Amino acid sequence: RVQLVESGGGSVQAGGSLRLSCAAAGYTYDYYCMVWFRHAPGKEREGVAVTGSDGSTSYAESVKGRFTISQDNAKNTLYLQMNSLKPEDTSMYYCAASPIYSWEVPTTCLGRTHFDYWGQGTQVTVSS
Repeated sequence: RVQLVESGGGSVQAGGSLRLSCAAAGYTYDYYCMVWFRHAPGKEREGVAVTGSDGSTSYAESVKGRFTISQDNAKNTLYLQMNSLKPEDTSMYYCAASPIYSWEVPTTCLGRTHFDYWGQGTQVTVSS
């Protein structure tokens, strides 16, 4: 049974940094994508960063240059390093994952809406 558990959220002042973690227990697919989403009240859910089994990455324009997604396969953990945080980054952040076919490009998952596995979310609050 696959479980995704996020951690690392919190409150920070604008300009600060946080690193989110997503521990993926039981996730052993050869081909996969993993995405960080955020969803704030009154706003649409937004995919902010994606990576996958080929190590490629892609970012939403709103976070490009400030956020970095990475994965530690030995620890089965996905990370999101968030720098230069802005009040508009305030949101609940979720990780999501799905297996993909070998011919699929993992970064296309940034535009997906359906994922097989979701974490419970971690809150990030950025004050001005």
